[in-house]
Amino acid sequence: MGLFTSDKKKNLDKGLEKTKESVFKKLSRVVVGKSQVDDEVLDKLEEVLISSDVGVDTTLRIIERIESRVSKDKFLNTSELNAILKQEIVLLLEENNSGLVVGFEDALPTTPYVIMVVGVNGVGKTTTIGKLAYHFKQAGKKVVLGAADTFRAAAVDQLSIWADRVGVEIVKQDMGSDPASVAFDTLSSALSENADVVIIDTAGRLHNKVNLMNELSKIRRVMQKVIPEAPHEILLILDGSTGQNAFEQAREFIKATDVNALALTKLDGTAKGGVVLGISDQFQIPVKYIGIGEKLEDLQIFDRNEFVDSLFSQ
Repeated sequence: MGLFTSDKKKNLDKGLEKTKESVFKKLSRVVVGKSQVDDEVLDKLEEVLISSDVGVDTTLRIIERIESRVSKDKFLNTSELNAILKQEIVLLLEENNSGLVVGFEDALPTTPYVIMVVGVNGVGKTTTIGKLAYHFKQAGKKVVLGAADTFRAAAVDQLSIWADRVGVEIVKQDMGSDPASVAFDTLSSALSENADVVIIDTAGRLHNKVNLMNELSKIRRVMQKVIPEAPHEILLILDGSTGQNAFEQAREFIKATDVNALALTKLDGTAKGGVVLGISDQFQIPVKYIGIGEKLEDLQIFDRNEFVDSLFSQ
């Protein structure tokens, strides 16, 4: 993975400002009038983490870890609480292997590397695909997009705009076409043109889960006629600003298909950035990307250490 530059760190700090401000305000109230971490402090800390959308299960795991530290060290000063919390969250993410992933500039495990993107409408799916294409192209990779969300004309149009903006090829058909047919054509085109990365958009409907499951399964089967191992990555896009709804969406899509990577968007516009920690912990699926702003550069590869550092830096 490439170095985490100072510019990226500044962007991350800025993107997490609302979450950080919310968490710190709540944490400062936890320790008012307290000199050491006791049961009352831990109870209040539990409330802070849950209200920051970390999630109940992950919160309880964090509290248990801090309780263990308290019982082992016998005395923990409340002034140390932020540092301890930061350490334990990083360790938790490390244990779950939900942290560092390869960077855009790194060698791909295979070419063409096929990414199938899933997620409900409105989570920033098309924008994320455009930004991914930009980053891969900036890293010198040839990218082909596939507009397989053929149920909404707007989805195809939006992806076409992104393809033009970034300067990459797009394969598309008429609205209402078979999404699997678009995926087939996209992979065939990518093979013939020696593309490095293929990104396939899919429809974002959850109202009929059986249809969703069948459709995604069909797209995958048809892809495998062209590239037997495809898709190499099934990337689920979640809107970080929806907090607990993001957990529910993750559960449904993980049931519907073999999601093996996550991206959380819109973290700059919310105080619910703690959702990244809970989702990383609970689903045991790597968070690969986070969206922290509108600019192309504001899609970042998730680095657990840098993320937690930004969250707890004052």
